[in-house]
Amino acid sequence: MTHPQTMKREAIEALIPHRGSMCLLERLESWDAEAIHCTTSTHQLPDNPLRTASGLMAPNAIEYAAQAMALHGGLLMPEGETPSAGFIASVRNVRLAVARLDDVPGALHVRARRLSGDTRQVLYEFSVTDANGAALADGRAVVVLNTPMPT
Repeated sequence: MTHPQTMKREAIEALIPHRGSMCLLERLESWDAEAIHCTTSTHQLPDNPLRTASGLMAPNAIEYAAQAMALHGGLLMPEGETPSAGFIASVRNVRLAVARLDDVPGALHVRARRLSGDTRQVLYEFSVTDANGAALADGRAVVVLNTPMPT
């Protein structure tokens, strides 16, 4: 099965482990073997599951990026294979340009680019920008794959 270049939330949910309101991405804009670009306005929802009494704080941009990375991994899986579980092992060089995401107008643009990796771990760089391209957050993340869940 060849995945389309764009997709909406329902198709995204089929490729990542997040469902319902925890699926933060609304649209896949483009992807290739190296990178992915998604958009969303879920940061503005009052019932966003990551929102606290103080609002949706900027460090949550890492979760938006992690979901884009998960979607990228799902898109790269060979037909018939199930995507492996992935966990963020570390984030580095994270820069936050805002304190909160919920007051950012318009859609968020979430991008991730695979820098290196194998069947055990993947290194991505990521960025989250506003609708005008202004940087909100960026950094690097190591995703550990095929890690059994503790019982």
